[in-house]
Amino acid sequence: MDGTKPVMESATEENQEEREESKARCSLSPPAGCFECCIKCLGGVPYASLVATILCFSGVALFCGCGHVALTGTLTMLENHFSQITTDHATLTIVIQTMQYVIYGIASFFFVYGIILLAEGFYTTSAVKKELQSQFKTTVCGRCITATFVFLTYILGLAFLGIFGFSAIPVFLFYNMWTTCAAMKSPMANITDPDSICVDVRQYGIIPWNATPGKACGSTLGDICSTSEFYLSFHLYIVACAGAGATLIALIHYLMILSANWAYLRSSCNQNEYQDIKTKDDDVEEGGSKEGLNSSYS
Repeated sequence: MDGTKPVMESATEENQEEREESKARCSLSPPAGCFECCIKCLGGVPYASLVATILCFSGVALFCGCGHVALTGTLTMLENHFSQITTDHATLTIVIQTMQYVIYGIASFFFVYGIILLAEGFYTTSAVKKELQSQFKTTVCGRCITATFVFLTYILGLAFLGIFGFSAIPVFLFYNMWTTCAAMKSPMANITDPDSICVDVRQYGIIPWNATPGKACGSTLGDICSTSEFYLSFHLYIVACAGAGATLIALIHYLMILSANWAYLRSSCNQNEYQDIKTKDDDVEEGGSKEGLNSSYS
């Protein structure tokens, strides 16, 4: 054990000397020294987590912003053309308002969660590098936090997979309505009775069957497709669906990053445990050999 202390002290002194030399290079030769310091700082940036965070923020912003405005436009279009009595779509109004509040919560939660995962990426990147240099060892608490983030991100990924599928439903409904209007206006369709072409919203379960008028036919349907509410809501639903897909990809990216970081921390922990056991065995062998030499001299 006495033989290991000088080695540890010399290693600590060497690390201190290296840090002092790096600071001296930064202060004495600014162009070259600062460039090296910048390279070291950039080497500690978790670029994978940074890309995933940017993608997550972009996807959530598109989904929440476009989804909120599209829901408002959809409610306005239904009130003006498909359900003119307020009591007929009272339940739908409550559902849309609830979904808008949920959108607020999703935006706030993912803003905080993305920052936390980015900070965890910075911590894990520095921890792995310093542990590989044997400057310090990760704790069990740090590995448990990483494992917790892996589980939580997996659950959020499954949830956003459902949200992505759910956000495609209004795109499908608006697409059917848009194709019907386009077919009715096409000169190749050769439609003799345009009033026979209708879109009944009640069959989708959006409004009850007793809602009036509940459907739009002929020129009325063409006028609805020409309104700004329809045009804007249709395209905003498409963008919101794309934002949900981008968020899902970001969560999958996060999951791969967190799993890799946890594996790195776990393997480095096992390596450090092996080195500690080996050091103890070497100390025991050195102590036994010294005792043997002392007994032989005596």
